[in-house]
Amino acid sequence: MKLRKILALVLALMLAVTVLAACGSAPSSTETSDKAADTAADTSEGSDLAYIQDKGEMVIGITLFEPMNYYEGDELVGFETEFATAVCEKLGVTPKFQEINWDSKEIELNSKNIDCIWNGLTITDERKENMAITEPYMNNRQIMIVKAENVEAYSSNVDNLNVIAEVDSTGYELIEDDEFFANANVTAVDSQAKALMDVAAGTSDAAVVDYVSSIGSIGEGTDYADLVVAPNEFPGDEYGVAFRKGSDAAKAVTEAMKEVAQDGTLAAIAEKYGLQDLITVE
Repeated sequence: MKLRKILALVLALMLAVTVLAACGSAPSSTETSDKAADTAADTSEGSDLAYIQDKGEMVIGITLFEPMNYYEGDELVGFETEFATAVCEKLGVTPKFQEINWDSKEIELNSKNIDCIWNGLTITDERKENMAITEPYMNNRQIMIVKAENVEAYSSNVDNLNVIAEVDSTGYELIEDDEFFANANVTAVDSQAKALMDVAAGTSDAAVVDYVSSIGSIGEGTDYADLVVAPNEFPGDEYGVAFRKGSDAAKAVTEAMKEVAQDGTLAAIAEKYGLQDLITVE
C-alpha cells in the first residue's frame, strides 16, 4: 500500500513537470508578434528600395557643377537637384544631397554612406558590372574647354600642353585613351568646376569636361567669359543614376523618372536649365 502511494506520487510529479514544460514552450502573444515582425524584416532584407523607404530618405551622392548641382547663396539648385527631388516625391521619400569625392563614389555607395550617385554619371559597361544603373535619362558628350584666344591652335594639337579633367571621370578616361591627348601633360582634380577654374586662371591650357557643364557656365554673361568649347568631336555618352549592385531601387527610380516625364515636370525642369534637347526619358 505504501509502495502504491509512492508510485502514484512519482507519477503525479512527472505529469506536473510535463505540463509545466509544455506551458513554458508555448509562445506568448508578444513573442508571436516579434516573430511576425522578424518574418516581415526577412522578407524585405536584401531590398534596397525597402531599405530606403523604411528610413524615409534617399541619400544622393553629388559633386558641385553647374547646371546639375550648385549653390545659389545657401540654396542647392540645379537640374539634378530638382529632378531627383521630383523623383523622390513619387517614391514617397525625402532627398538628402551629400557631397562626395568622385574618386571614392563606389566606396561611398557600397558602405551605405549614400544610397545612389546622381550627378551626371556616364553609363559604361564597367559601371554596369559593378552597380545597378537606371535607364538613361540624358545624352551627353565630352568637350574640350580652352581660352578663346587659344581655340584655333589647341583644337589641332595639345602636345606638351597641360590638360586637366576630373579624376575618375569620363573626361579623364578620354584623355588617357584618345590619341589626340597622347603627348599632353595630364592632371586630375576633384571636380569639373575646379578644372574650369584652372583653365580660366591659366594654370592649365585645356579642360576635358561634360558638355552639360558648359551650358550656362562659360562664355558671355558668365564668370568664364573668355572660355569657349573647342570644335573637336569626341564620342557621346548617356547619364544614369547608380545604386548598389543588385539593387531593386534602380528599376523603381526608372519608373518614377518616367512618371515625372509624363506629367510634364521633367520637361519644365530641363527647359529651366537649358537641357531640354538632351533629355531621353519619356
